[in-house]
Amino acid sequence: MAPISSEQVNNLIPFVQVADLERSMAFYELLGFQVTDTYRHEGELDFAALETAAAQIMLVQAGGQIDPRAQRIRFYLYVEDLDALRGQLIADEVAVGPIVDGSPGPDREMTLRDPDGYCLIVAEID
Repeated sequence: MAPISSEQVNNLIPFVQVADLERSMAFYELLGFQVTDTYRHEGELDFAALETAAAQIMLVQAGGQIDPRAQRIRFYLYVEDLDALRGQLIADEVAVGPIVDGSPGPDREMTLRDPDGYCLIVAEID
């Protein structure tokens, strides 16, 4: 498998499913995070982005019960050329999903899983 240039992936932000979004936002604010973005779906708070000077995290309201024993984290990566990365991964026989609309976030993103089953969402940035 050919390595991908280290310049392709330039950021990694944990995207964590939570049972109570407002409670989790308050907790991370205690750690020095500030809310930088939120999204409401059908009037309900559904998403929040928080950051400090050196760290970022995204929180999303879980669609069901949170099982602490189950994997409940997604990794969100940003690249400048999603088509090139997807083509390289496919050439290396890595199973990747189609490029789809990432609304309310970036216009283009794809999903794949690492060898341990963690979900990685890779979005294209301008």
